[in-house]
Amino acid sequence: MTSQPAPAPADTATFDPAPPFGLLLDVDGPIASPVTRTVAIESIGRDLAAMANAGIPVVFNTGRSDAFIAAEVVPALRAAGLREGAPVFTISEKGAVWASVSPAGLGEISIDPELRLPAALYDDVRALVAERYAALMFHDETKRAMVSVEMTVGADPHAYLAAQKHFDEAIPALLEKHGLRDVRIDPTIISTDIEHELLGKDLGAARTLKLLTERGISAGSWFTMGDSRTDYAMAEWLHKHGHEVSHVDVRPADGVPQTPYPVLTSATGAIHDEAGAEFLTNWAGRIADEA
Repeated sequence: MTSQPAPAPADTATFDPAPPFGLLLDVDGPIASPVTRTVAIESIGRDLAAMANAGIPVVFNTGRSDAFIAAEVVPALRAAGLREGAPVFTISEKGAVWASVSPAGLGEISIDPELRLPAALYDDVRALVAERYAALMFHDETKRAMVSVEMTVGADPHAYLAAQKHFDEAIPALLEKHGLRDVRIDPTIISTDIEHELLGKDLGAARTLKLLTERGISAGSWFTMGDSRTDYAMAEWLHKHGHEVSHVDVRPADGVPQTPYPVLTSATGAIHDEAGAEFLTNWAGRIADEA
């Protein structure tokens, strides 16, 4: 007779060393609204917590800071009943910073010192924003490794994009001033990240597998999700390293590239967090049906 594992206490998540799939999720767009910068759809926290509690790895692979995850994402998971021991992690600042996530918040924060930009660059960017662009953007003081500016909530998007172009053009001179050669400028529709060239969603995927291996977890397949072309790097890395993966594009209007793995889009035409919520509910229902 094969013995069965004892049921987990009600306040502790199920441990599954071989979950059927794992989730590797960009935050801005699929999880947090790019308009409000909050987890605005209640079902997102509910479905993420339900899957994590059932042993599905949930990993946020984001350019956002750990402070953003703690302030905006953790409360939604806590309110939805996330349990202690659930396999939830944040890989923040595109792989430079990482931590476990629990109902109490974030665990110990790890930072790769080789990928951290110098404090003097932070100071110069902060001054540039204050002098020329304070009405439309702000310097993100929560970043630990990269330097980021972001559109002020409520600012006119067209005015921001016009200003962003001039801001971005001013950055190479600052990089030259500080002798920085291995740094790139990565603009999005609501922000500009100045970052070490080794950062990226592929690095986040690599860190994810390492963290799960350390916990004895190996997912049977993966769903990655994002709203920009750079988010495809998660799926690219997983596919290249022999993992079954499907990528969800919640903003396919930018064009869906040809890939050697499936790319999924909303069946209803939803975008951003509405599309993210649609897929999460589908996956959570699948886990509930198999329980």
